[in-house]
Amino acid sequence: MAETPVCEFGWNAVDFSLKGTDGKTYSLADLRGPKGTLVMFICNHCPYVKAVIGRIVDEANALKPHGINAVAIMSNDTDRYPEDGFDNMKRFAQENGFPFPYLLDDRQEVARAYGAVCTPDFFGFNADLCLQYRGRLDASKTHLLPDTPRELYHAMVRIADTGQGPADQIPSMGCSIKWRDPA
Repeated sequence: MAETPVCEFGWNAVDFSLKGTDGKTYSLADLRGPKGTLVMFICNHCPYVKAVIGRIVDEANALKPHGINAVAIMSNDTDRYPEDGFDNMKRFAQENGFPFPYLLDDRQEVARAYGAVCTPDFFGFNADLCLQYRGRLDASKTHLLPDTPRELYHAMVRIADTGQGPADQIPSMGCSIKWRDPA
């Protein structure tokens, strides 16, 4: 299990050009929301992601009317973890009804540039693409329990409304990114 570091408020989002499961290539500018952008590092095989993927989809749908766009990026080594391969990404996105692009970071450059640590790993940026949230989805491990605050959702709505994220954030945790061996 890996845990994300504390939010580095004001850190600027790094641009990218990655292929999506829909066959299109996307840059950060293509995906930027008018009031914020949620960049998520996920994968197909991680039990943490599998347990919450329905809620991730629900939150992305709920954030769209607030001017927040979302994107998911898969950066694992697909040679050692073929279940995270591109065809399986397509299947995973379709089975879970992704309302956001699902992109392959096959050279792992984007994950490294963002400092992604685990899956899921959430980066919430304001309209100026300055980092304002680096926390968890919520306190639940599997399904959303009654009275459990929707931490990611509320943080992103706050970012959409004020441009700033909450001061108190609890790190996300999940499976570590599966890095390729250095060449």
